[in-house]
Amino acid sequence: MKKLGFLSFGHWSPSPRSQTRSASDALLQSIELSVAAEELGADGAYFRVHHFARQLGSPFPLLAAVGAKTSRIEIGTAVIDMRYENPLYMVEDAGAADLIAGGRLQLGISRGSPEQVIDGWRHFGYQPDEDESDADMARRHAEVVLEALRGNGFAQPNPRPMFPNPPGLLRVEPHSEGLRERIWWGAATNATAEWAAKRGMNLQSSTLKFDESGKPFHVQQAEQIRAFRQAWKAAGHARQPRVSISRSIFALVTDLDRAYFGGDDSEDHFGYIEGDRRAVFGRSYAAEPDILIEELKKDEALAEADTLLLTVPNQLGVAYNAHVIEAILSHVAPAMGWR
Repeated sequence: MKKLGFLSFGHWSPSPRSQTRSASDALLQSIELSVAAEELGADGAYFRVHHFARQLGSPFPLLAAVGAKTSRIEIGTAVIDMRYENPLYMVEDAGAADLIAGGRLQLGISRGSPEQVIDGWRHFGYQPDEDESDADMARRHAEVVLEALRGNGFAQPNPRPMFPNPPGLLRVEPHSEGLRERIWWGAATNATAEWAAKRGMNLQSSTLKFDESGKPFHVQQAEQIRAFRQAWKAAGHARQPRVSISRSIFALVTDLDRAYFGGDDSEDHFGYIEGDRRAVFGRSYAAEPDILIEELKKDEALAEADTLLLTVPNQLGVAYNAHVIEAILSHVAPAMGWR
């Protein structure tokens, strides 16, 4: 059994070819697709967060709305860039969204990817401490979030408060019990996967990671997952961790599918997204179901993960994206042993 969800970047464009032409469209269609995915039997609705972009930039109002409109499906992010976050404000927002959803929030956080503007987090009022990189700052913000989510009081109460306080030190409210165990770290290297494991965070691994061996993407990603699990075991955590990966997978079952994706001969490729750091980008999968199943069986990381997030082309509209999800659930998942 493998959990299957979708991952949307929430792109919108005023282009006449786009069915998602405004920020309002992107948000409302995200809610609609989450409802449709739940009705189809999918397990998760996840959203990518990018600032200064025509994408989904403010996750918690969306997560709360999806939580209010659904009853079963997991609701998550993959990922929130922690360079931009006020940790305690984030804990409040996350707690509220999780309570609205009845404890279904799966919060993916990370250092983040290269953004639309130079040092965009500075515009949000954050900057690294002396001798600290922006990645260090993101991890520092994450540590504050993890500690606050434990629910322990840390703030000295006012002796003359506006409203009566409970005894002892105070914590940020609302607190959602159990959310601490549903925090995931988006790792692009083996080392950061191990760092996340030591701190008791689940692992999210996307369709990109920094190249550490020159091997095919899925092999490097499988090695990353195994390194994460070894570090988790060494840390002595009581619970079992979860691991998600994202993939672009399209089962070609209609003429429209073939028109959109039938010519996709995707392969891994290597390139540079940050200075001189070489990255490996994973391939997409698009084929008739029987061929697709055989190709997916060769994906080592897919076999290792317990959760698969299907990246969806959200600008093609809710109905088509629901079809993409249903095609995987109906034509691929049973043969792969995921259902």
